Amino acid sequence: MNELHDNKAAAARAGLRLGSRASPLALAQARMTADALATAGSAGAAIVPMSTTGDRVQDRALREIGGKALWTRELDRALLDGEIDAAVHSMKDVETQLAPGLALAAMLPRADVRDRLIGALSLADIADGAIVGTASPRRTAQLLHSRPDLRVAILRGNVAGRLQKVADGAVAATFLAAAGLDRLGVDAGVALDLADWLPAVAQGAVGITCRADDAAMLTLLAGIDHWPTRLAVAAERGLLEGLGGSCHTAVAAHAMGDAGGWTLRADLYSPDGADRLRDSLATPVLATLAEARALGLALAERLLARATPAIRQSLEAASHPPSLEAASHPSPEAASHPSPEAARPLPEDGG
Repeated sequence: MNELHDNKAAAARAGLRLGSRASPLALAQARMTADALATAGSAGAAIVPMSTTGDRVQDRALREIGGKALWTRELDRALLDGEIDAAVHSMKDVETQLAPGLALAAMLPRADVRDRLIGALSLADIADGAIVGTASPRRTAQLLHSRPDLRVAILRGNVAGRLQKVADGAVAATFLAAAGLDRLGVDAGVALDLADWLPAVAQGAVGITCRADDAAMLTLLAGIDHWPTRLAVAAERGLLEGLGGSCHTAVAAHAMGDAGGWTLRADLYSPDGADRLRDSLATPVLATLAEARALGLALAERLLARATPAIRQSLEAASHPPSLEAASHPSPEAASHPSPEAARPLPEDGG
């Protein structure tokens, strides 16, 4: 509590308060944002670390609690209450619909979007029947599609903790986002080829939110906004929106382009990886966020038209996640008798 008070006091003196999750990766991204603002001419910013529900709840599967708001709701509340001026997020943790009163004001240049495999040189090199740790429905489905013989165990925690689990032999392998490892200065793992293994929606992108009515902050953040990243992420988030998906959805996507044209690729899986749909859409011009979102929605429509029963069922389930409040306070009966959902993969957290 004293540390949080000291940070708030420092932020007040600096004049600009940047809210962030308190994990090492989140703080590294907050420092990147502060540095970008300083380069753009800001007088300075202080980082206000905050503990989120996703950080605190370690005894239950996060899919039982409610979705991507696990990582953002405390920061959203602090913004709306005026405790901070802007909040820094990993964009893959941000819901497609922001809380009322908030605006997505800027994104930093996107980093390496790929996943890295930790513990083996390739998927083929993982021993038959081995246990692979991941907290991601997407990664689980991708893995089982390629290697149905493998077993998946829930693996939570920060980057260092997950690397240690592999080193200790608790799991044979795991996956981490290349961007997160690079930002922490960690040289580990083998990058997976995008031709076979697409990333999460918005992976590698850092976004900054602020109050929608804070004109001065919107103007300040516009000075560090990286437009190509904004367009790519808008297309990918449009896809997720069109699928009615969430962090519980086994969907992978990547948009990239330049003045010569843009392409959005996507893979959609059943939770067990047995079914996979692949598709892509290209456009010669992508100039506005509305056009980027429309590209994503159009690709989602194409995928939905071909969805198998297992994929449709998973999308319907993902569109009705448990509420945060109800799941954060389970009944004594629920606590005594955990549901089978507790053994299923969680939303991606950290890497």
